[in-house]
Amino acid sequence: MRKLIMLFLLSWGLILSNSAFAYLSMELTRGVAGAVPIAIVPFALNGAKPSQNVSEVITNDLTNSGRFKVYTNNTAAADMPIHYYRSIGADSVVLGTVRDVGNGRYEVSFKLLDTIGSKEEGSGAPLLAKQFTVPENQLRAVAHHISDLIYRQMIGVRGVFSTKLAYIVVQRSSGEAAQYTLEVADADGYNPRPLLNSSDPIMSPAWSPNGKQIAYVSFENQHSSIYVEDVATGGRRLISDFRGINGAPAWSPDGRRLALVLSKDGSPNIYIMDVGSKHLTKVTQDWSINTEPSWSRDGRSLIFTSNRSGNPQIYQKNLATGEVTRLTYDGNYNARASFTPDGNHIVMLNQESKLFNIGIMDLDTSTFRVLTSSSGTDNESPSIAPNGSMILYGTLYSGRSVLSMVASDGSVQVRLPARNGEVQDPAWSPYLS
Repeated sequence: MRKLIMLFLLSWGLILSNSAFAYLSMELTRGVAGAVPIAIVPFALNGAKPSQNVSEVITNDLTNSGRFKVYTNNTAAADMPIHYYRSIGADSVVLGTVRDVGNGRYEVSFKLLDTIGSKEEGSGAPLLAKQFTVPENQLRAVAHHISDLIYRQMIGVRGVFSTKLAYIVVQRSSGEAAQYTLEVADADGYNPRPLLNSSDPIMSPAWSPNGKQIAYVSFENQHSSIYVEDVATGGRRLISDFRGINGAPAWSPDGRRLALVLSKDGSPNIYIMDVGSKHLTKVTQDWSINTEPSWSRDGRSLIFTSNRSGNPQIYQKNLATGEVTRLTYDGNYNARASFTPDGNHIVMLNQESKLFNIGIMDLDTSTFRVLTSSSGTDNESPSIAPNGSMILYGTLYSGRSVLSMVASDGSVQVRLPARNGEVQDPAWSPYLS
């Protein structure tokens, strides 16, 4: 709802200032009590001099997930007896090698060994063992893939270390117009890549279900329009440029349709556009503010924010029957909702006592729980990881807009402070392979 108000302001020419390129560095601020203890031994290089430290990337991934207590020992060799790792408290150990095979390619092999079920002098029961051959510029990617494999083996859920984050970076310079950048980075904040640079505001990035496209709102020509951009090529096309508001794009699960907010007929209402034909179907038809649509996992309904009851609350519309149901009652402001991957919960922005926090509601019991504690700091724009374990959102830290993550059970919290500029409006990609 706050985003829709911003859209109104921008549509009437009240252009806001903000920040540009940023490098993100994850910082775990709260982890799980009783996290899984694991040792990661620096990978043997066998004379290789790769530009990326594979074992360090894996260590950072698992540490910042908050689900692992990671033991590292730079002096430990791969041939240490298994009982050594057990003696320091590790239930498992990761060993690996990186070997230069020529022509700019590296062979990366690793094994995950169980220390608990091993005999005193044994080599450790193997839990995982894999080998990959990749070009040097893919070493970080293969390290994230190894982290995903370890996470799934030990936690039982597919990891999200190989996914991407999209966000808007806003750069202010004294006496100059703000510069806006739509940027994509790895899930740990590395390898940031700009998709669009503009002196006009950009907002509401939304990943397509296959992760190959991003829809977003751009205020080129001082007017909101919706574009779809190919992440790999940078090619883009104009999707919606009606009079008034064009905002809040949301992809259907099959990637064939976009739910969006248009005010071309008066008040902001939700429409569904067939991306191929651009045919529009009106979903809401009243004089309330209806915005921020999000699809159910089966594509049969939409949840959205509406002020039809006076304050912004979350409603659900069955697209087959047309039935509309109010979902939220806790707090005087609930907005920006989306379903968790299992479809059993919704995550939203909740206001209580003038504080904006990220909350989650069980749809079966209507039980609502606040996941963050703002302490006077505004939070915004929650976006759920494709495995449902973490929620990415924008927040204020030391007076600047940064990104943070919180576990869907509230147990883990991670901050991604920007080194330069402000970072806002995040969107977590789907699985990319």
